[in-house]
Amino acid sequence: MTETLTPDVVVIGGGPGGYVASIRAAQLGLSTVCVEMDRTLGGTCVNVGCIPSKALLSSSEHYEFARLRAAEHGIDYHDVTFDLARMMKRKDDVVAQNTKGVEFLFKKNKVTWARGFGTLLQGNVVEVRADDGTVTTYAPRDVILATGSVPVELPFLKFDEERVVSNVGALKLPEIPRHLIVIGGGAIGLELGSVWRRLGARVTVIELMPTILPGNDDDITKEATRVFKKQGMDIHVGTKITGGRREGDQVIIEAEENGAPATFTADCVLVSIGRKPALYGVDAAALGLTLGVRGEIAVDDQLRTNLPNVFAIGDAVGGKLLAHKAEEEGMIAAEVIAGRPAHMHYHNMPGVVYTWPEVATCGQTEAEVKASGRAYRVGRFPFSANGRARSMNETGGFVKFIVDAVTGEILGCHMIGANVSDLVSEVVLAMEYRGTAEDVGATVHAHPTLSEVVKEAALGALGRAIHI
Repeated sequence: MTETLTPDVVVIGGGPGGYVASIRAAQLGLSTVCVEMDRTLGGTCVNVGCIPSKALLSSSEHYEFARLRAAEHGIDYHDVTFDLARMMKRKDDVVAQNTKGVEFLFKKNKVTWARGFGTLLQGNVVEVRADDGTVTTYAPRDVILATGSVPVELPFLKFDEERVVSNVGALKLPEIPRHLIVIGGGAIGLELGSVWRRLGARVTVIELMPTILPGNDDDITKEATRVFKKQGMDIHVGTKITGGRREGDQVIIEAEENGAPATFTADCVLVSIGRKPALYGVDAAALGLTLGVRGEIAVDDQLRTNLPNVFAIGDAVGGKLLAHKAEEEGMIAAEVIAGRPAHMHYHNMPGVVYTWPEVATCGQTEAEVKASGRAYRVGRFPFSANGRARSMNETGGFVKFIVDAVTGEILGCHMIGANVSDLVSEVVLAMEYRGTAEDVGATVHAHPTLSEVVKEAALGALGRAIHI
């Protein structure tokens, strides 16, 4: 008879939410097992998402800078070329460094990695089947479900990861597409579209909603659309995909644009229309696990499911499918299991699009604040009026604050420009403590830095911007 092991916690899934939950649980003195079926830890984010895409974004940015912009700095390159195979190898090396880093952290914190496919059974028993067929049974006190998500397919255009690709296939194309169609104008589509555009592909973006980056502040979407079109992207918004098929080395996309039929043809199509929860090893119906309307696991603000001592985190619980959200949920779940009074909230969750320029947001858009009926003020400051931005020749974009008209409390902040993925953290911290435009404006910012744009935008909301 196989022995049943009894750790304090079993986490099913080793992505950003799962591995962070495992490490935090171990730090809190809980014996912890993390079940991961892939050959490496890190989940979608580290292996086929956030990390490899940023590696390719960085490489392609360097290439485009050398080819188009270095001369502005008095640096002349001639016959600039790139080696796609070496670029891909570097991307793979970056991924390997990160996955090995997570494995090291497991060893450091004494987290057991159960390699195999985990199945949650009645009574919070977890069976793990390894590749060789060996089954290990765990009966923990608590279980955390961190099973992640998968890309949504179009029913008439299934992924083959050759000509019709998800984010996975788009990160390992063996050659530059002549024409890449990106279906979906969100972060993933625009980021990966940017990579291949910089490397020479013609890129067409097709978005169902009236704007790219739907859900963002109107000023951001207008500026992003203008910039990406100037960079060479062909953007079609308000366009519905009605059909599609592969014919040899071509993919035919049928659509409806402005009420009229339209046809697009390309040698590669990236379908990036969203992701859905993946409940690997979790038979919700058999377990009596409550799900939401989109198939996500229903949880409360402590990440508890309706099953006793079963928690769920990350993409599996829906909401904004962000790695940093999953990480935070993982830490909260571990804290609750350890008996600490932790609760999850989402109102200060930043979002970033790693195109160039970058887009970063936190809090409510101006339209949302206006719809709420709350009196507000707006402060906006352009990078073109910032000394460091001028020295870098990165003068495009702006920072925009929306603040309460009476108290000055920051209700939302939206940025487009160089390095705004780093600049937004200051605002997130301020908002976490219900900070005001006065708080940010009164804080000394080093000169010359891009961060001064944040300060000036906050002062602008008070009618006190200095350098404009």
